[in-house]
Amino acid sequence: MDVRSAILNLINAIPGKWVVAAAHLGMTENSLRNRAYETKGQSLSTDHALALQQLTGATDFAEAIAVASGGTFVKLPEAGEIENESIQLLFNENYAELGKLFNTFIDAIGDNRIDATERMKIEALGAQLHRKTETLLAVMFNVYCPHTNVVRAEPTREVENV
Repeated sequence: MDVRSAILNLINAIPGKWVVAAAHLGMTENSLRNRAYETKGQSLSTDHALALQQLTGATDFAEAIAVASGGTFVKLPEAGEIENESIQLLFNENYAELGKLFNTFIDAIGDNRIDATERMKIEALGAQLHRKTETLLAVMFNVYCPHTNVVRAEPTREVENV
């Protein structure tokens, strides 16, 4: 989904749609329409898009920005909702996802090549595994490092065995 579609989805998810969204942002409905549809070079600011996202509780804008940046968006659970058993469950889900990815890969290379359909499946499974792994990491750190704001380390090519 592109950013414009995400913004339109957010506006349409609000009860009262354009009228309420415009009032929430402190602009006229016509002004909001011009910015949402990028009429005559106008655009909706990031702050306004985030305000719409917050109003709806949806993550469409964040997801669109992540996709436009070549990534994926992962909404994290609140730390208070998580127990150690949940972390173990997330590890098990990651193992299962990795197994699906491996099996799909093995099936795909049965003819010594990966066609377009197979590639789409593998990429989708890889993205899903990535989201689950990011969720797992965030949950672990939210539970076991709750009072620290640690900046994430830059990924390296290899991780040394400690």
